[in-house]
Amino acid sequence: MIAFIVAIILGNVVSLLVFLGSKLFRTPQGYLKASLALADLAVGVLVVPYSAYREIATLFQEKDCNEALSTAVWGFHPCHVIGPVFAGCTFVSITTIFLLCIERSITVLKPLHKNLFVTKKRTIALIAFSWLLCFFLAVVPLLFSQNILLHYSPCSKMCNYVFSTGESARTSTGWNVILLFPTFDFSLLGGTFVINLITFAAIRQFSKARKQLAQPKVQSISNRPSFSDIKAAKTIAILTVSFSACFGPIAVFVVGSVLGYQWCEFSFYAFWILTSNSCWNVIIYSARDRKFRRRTRELFFGKVLKKKRRCPGSNAGTAGHCGALLKETLHHECA
Repeated sequence: MIAFIVAIILGNVVSLLVFLGSKLFRTPQGYLKASLALADLAVGVLVVPYSAYREIATLFQEKDCNEALSTAVWGFHPCHVIGPVFAGCTFVSITTIFLLCIERSITVLKPLHKNLFVTKKRTIALIAFSWLLCFFLAVVPLLFSQNILLHYSPCSKMCNYVFSTGESARTSTGWNVILLFPTFDFSLLGGTFVINLITFAAIRQFSKARKQLAQPKVQSISNRPSFSDIKAAKTIAILTVSFSACFGPIAVFVVGSVLGYQWCEFSFYAFWILTSNSCWNVIIYSARDRKFRRRTRELFFGKVLKKKRRCPGSNAGTAGHCGALLKETLHHECA
C-alpha cells in the first residue's frame, strides 16, 4: 500500500506539472489528461493512505482496539468521505476517458473543424460538469436509500457500500441504487469502445490513402489527420483498454454483491486492481509520448541545450577575422 501511495502521488504530480506547467500541453487534450491525473492523485492522497493506516493499526493493536477504529467519532466516520471519493474518482476517470475519445475522434474525423468544436472553454466547462455529476452519483446511494451504509471492509481493505438490513435491503430500492454504479460505468465504457472503433476505422482509411500518395488525386486531399493526431488516438485507446481491464473485476464484484454472493478474497483483488489503474496512465504517457518524456526529463534534470554545429561562415567573429586576413593579403599583392 505504501508503494502504491508513493507511485500514485509521484506519477500524477509529474503528470500535472507537465500538462499544466507547459504551454505546449495547455490544450483541450492536455486539460482532460490533467483532470484524469487529479482524480488519480486524490486516490493516492486520501483513499490508499487510509487503508494503509487501518492495516498498520491492525498490526500494532489488539482486536478490540481495531473494532474501535470502525466506530464513528462525534458522529463522523472517515469512510463517509473516503468511500464517495473513491467512487467519484472512478467515475471521473471513465468520464474523462470518454471525453478524450470524443476529442480524438473529432480531431481524426474533422481535422479542419476541430478548433471550432473543441475549445479550451468548452473543455474546462465539461471537466467541471463531469466532476460535479460524478461526485453526485457517488453519494446517490446514501441520499436515496436508507438501507445502504459505508463501512471499512476487512476483506477488500477499503471503504465499501454495504446493505444494512441483509436480504430485505436487496429486494428494495437499494438493489437498484447500487446497480447504478456498474450501469453508469459500462454505459460509458461501451460508448468509448464504439467511438474508438469509428475513429480507428477512419484511421485505417487514411492509412490506405497514404499508401497511394503517388496518385495526384490523393495528394490533393488536405483534410487528413496528422501522424501526431493518429498516435494520440492510439494512446487514448490504450488508456481505455487499461481502465477496462482494471475496472472489470470490480464490476463483477458489485453485481455479485447485489445478488447476495460473499466474495471476500476476490473483493481484495478487485478493489486493488482498480486502484493500480491510478499508476498506469503516467506509464502509458511516458511510453507513447516523446514530448511528455522530454518535458519530464526537464523537470527532473533541467533543460539541456543542444549543441549547435559551428560553421565558420555562420560565426560573426570568424567571418570578420577571415575578412581581415583577405584584405591584408590583397593589400600586399597590390603593393
